[in-house]
Amino acid sequence: MVHSLATMRDRAGTALFLRVAGPDGLASRERIHGTPGPRWFGPDAAIRQVHGDASMFVGGMRALLLQSLHPAAMAAVGAHSGYLGDPWGRLARTSTFLAVTTFGTIDDATAAIDRVRRVHERIRGVTPEGIEYAAGDPTLLRWVHVAEVDSFLRAHRVYGQHPLDAAGADEYVAEASRVAVALGAERVPESVAELAKALDEFRPALAASTAAREAADFLLHEPPVARPLRPAYSLLARAAVASMPPWAFELLGLDRPGATGLAYGRAAGAVATCSIRWLLGANDASRVTG
Repeated sequence: MVHSLATMRDRAGTALFLRVAGPDGLASRERIHGTPGPRWFGPDAAIRQVHGDASMFVGGMRALLLQSLHPAAMAAVGAHSGYLGDPWGRLARTSTFLAVTTFGTIDDATAAIDRVRRVHERIRGVTPEGIEYAAGDPTLLRWVHVAEVDSFLRAHRVYGQHPLDAAGADEYVAEASRVAVALGAERVPESVAELAKALDEFRPALAASTAAREAADFLLHEPPVARPLRPAYSLLARAAVASMPPWAFELLGLDRPGATGLAYGRAAGAVATCSIRWLLGANDASRVTG
């Protein structure tokens, strides 16, 4: 019985990992972790703790919702990322990039960043409101980074297996800034205080848009998962929504949860992340992002 349970867990965990990391996920993981050479971040680095934890499932969904509130960022995603037609492909690319830059060799991390920068050079256009955008714009890159790091860190401090203390949180923000700067972002926050300030600075640029609300509806109500898996997915979605900044609900067209809703969302996140951690193997944190 115990052997059968372990076998079922391994199969389900591998299936989940391949869904997130893509069909080549196992080979990519072996290359990322098995290639010898110096890394940007050592084994005890805060960024490894955060990006290798099951809390990233909640943080990632929150980041997508938050990023969508910048009209230029949402226009770029909507027009060029193919998230509606190939959401799992986009997730796999993002997951692999995070894994390579967090756990991979410096050479592989640098090569991944160079590839992204080349793609960004080709992505430019005009929003429905007539605002020109370019994916390589340092300010736009700063917003994407701020939304991600704020989301990943908040999720980890609530749902992480070993939540970071204040010093660890500052360390994480500083370490994550290295990747953002390499991508071309400017004025990148290097502490929790600077991260909060940056988020406040972006508030005037954030706005409700049809595209952002469509993205929220897609992520929360019509997710690209089989119906039998939607109850589990809904736990992650509730946790992500409950962790959003209070001012974001109206912009996204969402009802702001009351005290009971917030408590339920937090409980849902705890159940979901514990379940994912069990499936992927509590002692193999690297399985979360690649």
